[in-house]
Amino acid sequence: MSSLIDKVYNTPLGLPLDENGLGDKDVDPATYWCRLVLTGKLVASNKNKQVAERHINDIEKGRFSYIPKRGNTVIKFIEKLPDTKTGKPNKMMYFQKFILGSLYNWYTEDDNRRFQMAYISVARKNGKSLLIAGIALYELLFGKNPALSRQIYCTANAKEQARIVWNMIRQQLLKVSEQSNRLKNMTKITDYKSVIENITDNSLIRPLSKDTSSLDGFEPYLGILDEYHEAKDDKMLEVIRSGQTLLKNRLNIIISTAGFHLNGPMYQEYQYLEEVLSGEVEDDRYFAYIAEQDNENEINNPELWIKSNPLMEHEQSREIILENIQTDITRAQERGETHKIKTKNFNIWQSASSESYLSETDWRDSECKPIDIRERDVYIGVDLSRLHDLSCVGYVYSTDSQYFVTSYGFVGNREGIETKMQKDKIDYLKLESLKQLEQTTNRTGIIDYEQIVDHVIKHILDNNLNVKALCYDPWGASMFLIKLEKRMKELDLHFPLIEVSQSYKEIGPAVKQFRLDLMDERIIHDNNELLNIGVRNAIVKSDNNGNIILDKKKNRDKIDSIVAILNAYTEAMMHEFQVSLDDMILNDEFGF
Repeated sequence: MSSLIDKVYNTPLGLPLDENGLGDKDVDPATYWCRLVLTGKLVASNKNKQVAERHINDIEKGRFSYIPKRGNTVIKFIEKLPDTKTGKPNKMMYFQKFILGSLYNWYTEDDNRRFQMAYISVARKNGKSLLIAGIALYELLFGKNPALSRQIYCTANAKEQARIVWNMIRQQLLKVSEQSNRLKNMTKITDYKSVIENITDNSLIRPLSKDTSSLDGFEPYLGILDEYHEAKDDKMLEVIRSGQTLLKNRLNIIISTAGFHLNGPMYQEYQYLEEVLSGEVEDDRYFAYIAEQDNENEINNPELWIKSNPLMEHEQSREIILENIQTDITRAQERGETHKIKTKNFNIWQSASSESYLSETDWRDSECKPIDIRERDVYIGVDLSRLHDLSCVGYVYSTDSQYFVTSYGFVGNREGIETKMQKDKIDYLKLESLKQLEQTTNRTGIIDYEQIVDHVIKHILDNNLNVKALCYDPWGASMFLIKLEKRMKELDLHFPLIEVSQSYKEIGPAVKQFRLDLMDERIIHDNNELLNIGVRNAIVKSDNNGNIILDKKKNRDKIDSIVAILNAYTEAMMHEFQVSLDDMILNDEFGF
């Protein structure tokens, strides 16, 4: 523990941490919030505890200048802005002061902002739009570097969504202009163009969406990505970044609740920030504030709801939020839509459907470091395609008492890999760089089964694997089998080839058992991104007897990697683990 964090725990909250007022609630409210969180006076998510520790450690490191009075100026300005519903000024809570202080207190040696990227995630109805509108309006009026022509964009997938924050900024500006002739004279609102301007320095705020036509002189000084959880790809963020090449003082803010697109760009940012906050990855220019429940069990304890609903810091808001959430929970339970409550009210990422095959929480909890697979028993599954889908190989290895699973894929590129990536919403080039997938080498662009056979055989021989079975869907597999059997004969390899039809009777038991074994912590995986994509897209359908299989109707929602694993699991689930005598004696079911 650093000396400054140690001091945080041992200094009473009524006193500053040093003679400069560091951590005093009035002089430095951002650090004061950290003290509240780290000493347990304010309940916060585990990630926000990491955020608070990062803040304290960064002050001690001194790599960046920390100037609290700058953030306090922004806080005072935003607190003068009226709530668009009540017309009364907004009193900032400590969590909001921490966010503002973090964005405006930190500076580089050349006096530009430290944080160029920010990720702010809270449950709905926690004042995020008011906060971000205040930031945008402050930057329009008082931003610097550049001193002129600052461009601020409120972005979203659709034009109407992009206008929500813009309209809030517009309403705040109209309200506050009634109290200030100077402000009224220096700004202009053009509704038909959806532009708010600072006419004294030619700066502007505009909504921006995918369907916005090309803009002249596009150079976003501040990009706001509202409700980013709905984005299917990162094109909007990349459009903004592409226009910021020459800007040193740029800032992009993702501000959103969690969502359902676990293969989308916001969830990828979320996973990246987990690594940043844990210290696995260093990124000093990326700010994070993530208010969420740490697990789904906390939904049953209203005392912990403040973790995802930080506005509950305010006593009056607390009572309203408690009542509204309880009403939402009751309605959701009646409709069987509790997965929606988990995202919107508790900011927990969820699969897109209540029929999702696996729980994202269970899947993430089963992640492990890659194991040594050499000389292990392995069950291999294949899911084959020729053109439009992926072809995948799934590997299920037996460890002492668990199954380690991973996958490898092959993709056709007849239309060109960029077109294929755009159509499928999957970054195949990234998967290729991770060595989890390869493009077909066939000059026609169609998947070559010879290439798949080469991979499987090489993997077996390189790792001296004991193949217990290779399981395949018989549909369209005849050419693959001919090529595989030929190679096995040439190399004198012997292992069973087992047909697995995608029926309730044949693959259904494995589909059900795999899910149970994941819950029972008998499945582990190495965070293979190709397999993650399949898991997050997989939904189930059932028959009248309660049997389940994966629904393969949606062609673009690629589930081939998990299908390949489940093909292998039809045999792997019957694997007999070697149990030691000591384990048998300690087992409750064993007796003399």
